[in-house]
This record gives sequence, C-alpha cells and structure tokens, in this order.
Amino acid sequence: MDRNDVDWAGYFPAVVTPFTESGALDTDTLHALIEQYAERGMHGVVVNGTCGEWFSQSVDERKAVAETAVAAAAGRMRVLIGCTSNTADNVQELASHALGAGADGVLASPPPYIKLFPNEVVAWYEDISERVAGPLVVYNWPHGTGIDIDSDLADRLADVEAVVAIKDSTPNADQFFETSRRVRDRVRVFGPYMSARGVEVLRTEGGDGFVGGGSLNGRPDPEFWENYWKGDFAPMEEYAERADRLFPKLWLPGGWAGHYGSYQAQLKALMHMLGQPAGHVRRPRLPVTDAADLATMRAVLVEEGLLQPETSRA
Repeated sequence: MDRNDVDWAGYFPAVVTPFTESGALDTDTLHALIEQYAERGMHGVVVNGTCGEWFSQSVDERKAVAETAVAAAAGRMRVLIGCTSNTADNVQELASHALGAGADGVLASPPPYIKLFPNEVVAWYEDISERVAGPLVVYNWPHGTGIDIDSDLADRLADVEAVVAIKDSTPNADQFFETSRRVRDRVRVFGPYMSARGVEVLRTEGGDGFVGGGSLNGRPDPEFWENYWKGDFAPMEEYAERADRLFPKLWLPGGWAGHYGSYQAQLKALMHMLGQPAGHVRRPRLPVTDAADLATMRAVLVEEGLLQPETSRA
C-alpha cells in the first residue's frame, strides 16, 4: 500500500470534539460541525486527533465520535480517525472499529510519554501495520510524544506496508520540507504548505495537503488547494500572507498551544466567535474565560477580516 492507494489531498480540518459544559460528550454538536465542514467544501476531516481531545475520552466515547463523524460526512469528504494509544492492541481495537464504521483511514502517533527510540518507532508502525486492515497515517506530534520524526526516520516509515501518508506537525520547517522531498514519492504528505514558504514549495516541488486546527477561515481553506490544483498561485500567495500574519498573533511558536489557553480551549473559543459549532473542552483542559483575553482574541479576528467589526460584540 502506498500514496497511490488513496486520493487524499487538500484541506482537512482537525475536528474538535464538543462536550457539554458539564463534560458530557455532545455528538449532536459534533454532527452539526461535520455538516458545516461538508457544506463549506472541506476535502476531508481528521477526528480524534490532538484537537479532538482523544486523551479525555473512554474507548466507547472514541468509537461514538468515529461513528458520528462518518455518519455526518455521509461520503461527501474523506474521514480519518485518530487511534493513538500507548499499546498496539488498543490502536488495533480503535482502528478496526473505525474502518468497520466506514472511515477512509486511521491515524496514529508514536505512543505518548514513552519517548521511543528510532528503531522502536519503526517497529511500532510495523506492528500496527500488521494489525490494521486499511490505510494508515503516521502522525508526527513532537509536543505530545516527546520525539520528532526527522527526515531519515520518515524515510524508513514510508516503506512500512500500510503507511500511505504522514501528518507532520514538527515545529522545524526546514525538517518538514526536507521530509516532504524525501517521502512524497511513496506517501502523501500533510503539513505547513499554506504559508509563503509553503506556496513556493508547492510551486516548485509539489505537496498534498494540510491538516489545520479546525477551519477558522471557512471556505477559503479548501479554496487554497483548489487554486493550487488549477495552477492559480496569486490567491494562494494572498492567503499565505494573511496566514503568516495571523498565526503568531494567536498561537505560540510551533503551534502547540495558544497565547491565551490550551490549543483546544483557545480554538473552541475562536470557533464560538465565528459561529461554528464547538461545544466545550473537558477537564483536564480548562476553558478560556478571562474577559480581556477573549476581547483580544476577538480583536485579532476583526483585524484580520475573519469577523466584521459590526458583529464583533458578543
């Protein structure tokens, strides 16, 4: 199995998992969010990843989230389900369920906390590959796993049987673009192409897609990639200029957290401001509640044209 066995490309929001204020799983709001993404032309969604707070869910809840996402997407876009866990047995259980529910593929990082050595990372994905009867995405998430899958290691993982793609969230841009050059002949690469530097790489070398934290821009997010497929780079450059300006106003370097709260809490607060279904975070995550912080975040959205000034008041 390799990149040619799947057609995944474009913009895939990393979907938040909505919870009620009391902490219960809110599948109705999740269904509404997936519906909105489909209506706005997203090319796919990634569910139960870092944004999806998988670490706060039971196995049964993770399965319910997967089933809800597949049902809501209803074949209109690709659905990838995060199955990260600390044991291959758990990954197998979650992946078998997700694929059986109709997901297009599954995604897993190296196990959190353990901090595997390179040979152990390869063995981890080989083990998962033997257990998963479907396409597998390698998820490089250094802030959660304690390791960064560099270009040499990615090159080895690209040859693992079930691996068809890599979602690379390294904070090292030079490393990402080297990885892209090294492995795109075998696997699809999702990463920070939606930047000024990324546009130039797309123009000269190519790229597959991006998994973003939600979709703050809405329809312009998938349009970026549709313009790329048409060879229309001028609007892509305009988008990238705005994105490069917006990112440091909201997120810490490397994108692992917001300036005003955890990634999940800040993202959900921004989504509420934009009228997107998001629900609440679940403990141990805490919501962003400081009025001054919320006002600053809202002002950034207005400044960058994501909210109109006349609608900027709560």
